[in-house]
Amino acid sequence: MRAVASRVLPLLFLLACWEGAARIAASRLFPSATAVLAVLAEESLHGPLLYHLGVTLGRVGAAFVIAMAIGMAIGILMGRYPRLNALFDSGLVLLLNLPALVVIVLAYVWFGLTEAAAIGAVAVNKIPTVAVTLREGTRGLDPDYAEMARSFRLGRWTRLRHVILPQLYPFILAASRSGLALVWKIVLVAELLGRSNGIGFEIEIAFQRFDVPLILAYSFAFVIVMQAVEWGLLQPLERRAGRWRR
Repeated sequence: MRAVASRVLPLLFLLACWEGAARIAASRLFPSATAVLAVLAEESLHGPLLYHLGVTLGRVGAAFVIAMAIGMAIGILMGRYPRLNALFDSGLVLLLNLPALVVIVLAYVWFGLTEAAAIGAVAVNKIPTVAVTLREGTRGLDPDYAEMARSFRLGRWTRLRHVILPQLYPFILAASRSGLALVWKIVLVAELLGRSNGIGFEIEIAFQRFDVPLILAYSFAFVIVMQAVEWGLLQPLERRAGRWRR
């Protein structure tokens, strides 16, 4: 109960500050928290919010899985083999510094305004950060565990599963946490530029009407979902993955 209160009370405090600031400002461009929550409830019960939220979540999930799988493989290989790291390091740095907007626009130009182009562009933007995180984690693997694995003549996959990955769990979870935060923001940009549904598309429509409460309501809906994922999935996994160290 105390843990729940420690999480909820700061959010309630922020909402109270938001409500007070909005009432002082008294501007239609800065709606109060209660006004935004009312729009959120209305759109959830009688509007298309849940549909568009589901569409966006599907894109986020697909791009996230692709980016994590490819990025982890690249990062572990680069961390384990210095020659591969020297070969691909420049390309990795290039992708890290390539603006997400450019990647999305090029994907739409080359492959059309398709679902695959949107998801692929988002994944490409996330893969380098996952690879860098896992590469640094792999470089810091304890050599004593590797020596033990060689002494017991463990196979390659057994060594990966029982020796390498347990040491990399903190880095995988860090990449997952930052990945979700980054991926859903890039997905919104991709939807705004070239999709006909999703949270980003609805935010664009609301922007054209200067409907600030609707913009905030759709944004707030996705923030709630991501916070639930953080509390209900990532943090329990983090605690479970770190038990072996204790």
